[in-house]
Amino acid sequence: MPMTSMLRRAVLGALAAALLAAPALAPAQTPTPVTIFAAASLKNALDETDAAYTAKTGKPVRVSYAASSALARQIEQGAPADVFISADSDWMDYVAQKNLIVPASRRDLFTNHLALIAPADSKIILRIGKNMPLAKALGDGRLAVAGPEVPAGKYAKASLTTLGLWDSVSGKLAPADNVRGALLFVSRGESPLGIVYDTDAKVEPKVRIVGLFPDDSHPKILYPAALVAHGSPDAAAYLGFLQGPEATAVFHKYGFIVLPRPK
Repeated sequence: MPMTSMLRRAVLGALAAALLAAPALAPAQTPTPVTIFAAASLKNALDETDAAYTAKTGKPVRVSYAASSALARQIEQGAPADVFISADSDWMDYVAQKNLIVPASRRDLFTNHLALIAPADSKIILRIGKNMPLAKALGDGRLAVAGPEVPAGKYAKASLTTLGLWDSVSGKLAPADNVRGALLFVSRGESPLGIVYDTDAKVEPKVRIVGLFPDDSHPKILYPAALVAHGSPDAAAYLGFLQGPEATAVFHKYGFIVLPRPK
């Protein structure tokens, strides 16, 4: 056998033996995302905040946005969430009473304002107050609101009741699954007026704010957040980031009122 062939076989044999002897390399592990269940009205601000969190920590975030009522029930049914951010205290209380959150982790993060909106090209002018002619302004149209179990819908009903308007418009509602659905009805021109948070209106150029409802006409708008029981160990760091200066700056930019962090 020629010397070159023998050498080639020897080299190949040595390489094969080395490969068999070498330990198998484990595939690179992708970090497990922190899963957040968050009120629909938080989407724009929270998306930007989550991008900042991932850029800083290298840890991905996965968010499910919906009405707080729907999210609370999903958590109750065992949906794999790590953090819950509600748009009112009632639905956080609901999961707390079922021992589905870590009580000591609960924090009120933000507050907001309730706004009456119209399509951007609408000529409707209303001064929000007791007995304003809201039903007349609707004409044959309907008032877009979040559904009766959704926090924005509950705030809207409370405010309309306080102002003496509920009875005149309760039969002229266009209920949506969540507050962003109500925003969509108005932005598409399907409803001449709607009630959303002012932070929703500010991110949608196809609507304008007609006016803000008095803060004392409805329960205070609160966004409580808490760790979901048996969630990811990374969730506590994420919740801490939401209360830090970077997240605070983002939420201020989108019009949320950030509440002081407990000492």
